[in-house]
Amino acid sequence: SIAAGVTLETLEKALPGRRVVRVMPNTPCLVGESACGFAMGSLATEQDKTLVKSLLDAVGVSVEVKEDLLNAVTGVSGSGPAYVFQFIEALSDGGVRAGLPRNVATMLAAQTVKGAAEMVLKTGTHPGQLKDQVTSPGGTTIAGVEALEKGGFRATTISAVTAATKRSMQLGGVSDEEIANKYGL
Repeated sequence: SIAAGVTLETLEKALPGRRVVRVMPNTPCLVGESACGFAMGSLATEQDKTLVKSLLDAVGVSVEVKEDLLNAVTGVSGSGPAYVFQFIEALSDGGVRAGLPRNVATMLAAQTVKGAAEMVLKTGTHPGQLKDQVTSPGGTTIAGVEALEKGGFRATTISAVTAATKRSMQLGGVSDEEIANKYGL
């Protein structure tokens, strides 16, 4: 299943005796850059897991997680492309506001996000450390970082992930009370 919030238990009840897997892919699979999470059902075999991982890795990367973490996967990577698209659009809008033609601003914004993501993935360096490497004392980057922080960028991003995670739980039938008490959301 790739339906947000639909639990393995629900799937196994609907398909008794069947081997099921719950997957949260994302739209970058369309360009071979997906980030997927998956959880195996109770009857699924090691061969099933190998097959699922192979299929998902053919369109990006995948990670097996405990099922209760798939809602968080939904919040981060399932919904994440929309957040990144908004950031790219906003970065491009800033470039246009500063005088760049739209096509140039969008290309620079998208490539900047792609390059920064590759640096995180290829170097294994914490994103905060990489940010600090770009941020000179009294320079242009720290001025921009300060503006992002004044606008609540970090808190708003965290809120977006937790809101999507909570909504995924709600779609799976988890009560708001349980979401608050068990998960703190």
